[in-house]
Amino acid sequence: MIKIITIAITSLLAITLFTGCVQPDVHTDKGKSSSSFWGDFTNEDDVDMSDDNLTESEMLITEDGEEYKIERIAFPVSEYNRLPRTGKGTVKGSIYVTDAYDRRVVGKSTRLYLNPVTSYSEQWYEESYVGGYKMQKADSRLFNYLRFTASDKSGKFAFFGVPSGSYYLIGTVKCGDECGYDGMKNIRIATKVTVRGNQVIQKDLTRMFE
Repeated sequence: MIKIITIAITSLLAITLFTGCVQPDVHTDKGKSSSSFWGDFTNEDDVDMSDDNLTESEMLITEDGEEYKIERIAFPVSEYNRLPRTGKGTVKGSIYVTDAYDRRVVGKSTRLYLNPVTSYSEQWYEESYVGGYKMQKADSRLFNYLRFTASDKSGKFAFFGVPSGSYYLIGTVKCGDECGYDGMKNIRIATKVTVRGNQVIQKDLTRMFE
């Protein structure tokens, strides 16, 4: 009897030891990657929330030669507190740039993110992405509300478990001589998408390069 108890205790300790050393498998249902969890599996340093990746044509320079930076509005805490944190929506597509002849340069293995539409992100979209102005560094609290993923080698991407709402879908394509540039440049692309319930939204992220 003592021998049986000893074997049982030894087996239990072994199971506890091995399971305690195994890292949880970071996947959602049906094996889908959860890299788009709300800020859980990345860090702020992975995301350029400033506007330093503007192309030369998007930079506006003051008369004294210094870059002009728009002051951001105060971070609207109440707006972000009202955002849903979980969902069942999907946003997927491809990221690429094209020339006048519709030749594509895809964004290979590049990080993309969904930025909820608020007064704070609307200012960035209007002043920086559309208007071309650089802006001051974003409030670090914004990072907690972004969702992330990465494209594959063919430029395809997908976000899973997206809460209902409207977002700016944002990513960059690195392009050099194939786009007619002397050196490698980051071409930033942004567009708005809206997700409701368990919708699957197909949306390519694309623009023409100059």
